[in-house]
Amino acid sequence: MKRLTLLAALSLLTGPAAATANAASTLAAIADLGQLNGQALACGEMAIAGEAKKMAIRHAPKTRRYGESFEEETNAAFLAQGEKGHAPCPTASTFSGRLDELSERLQTLLPAAAQ
Repeated sequence: MKRLTLLAALSLLTGPAAATANAASTLAAIADLGQLNGQALACGEMAIAGEAKKMAIRHAPKTRRYGESFEEETNAAFLAQGEKGHAPCPTASTFSGRLDELSERLQTLLPAAAQ
């Protein structure tokens, strides 16, 4: 009985930490998706931008924090791409590869079906 109580107590202690780590990882992935979206918009890659936005809608928790992160990163990346001296736009295949990587990352962190 003591072992069961100890196990239950330990699971309560690690549960919130694991949830916090997952939330931070998910927020970082949504921010990365926003960066990709902004750069794709600035570079005229509308199909990639559309897919990035759909992915954010499909995977991001429907909270202000996640929505603002996506929008802030989109705006920052869009403006940065237009700055003088910034790197040229990536190729369409580079954008597509980055979108695929983020899709896998988000599906691992927060499957769309779980929402």
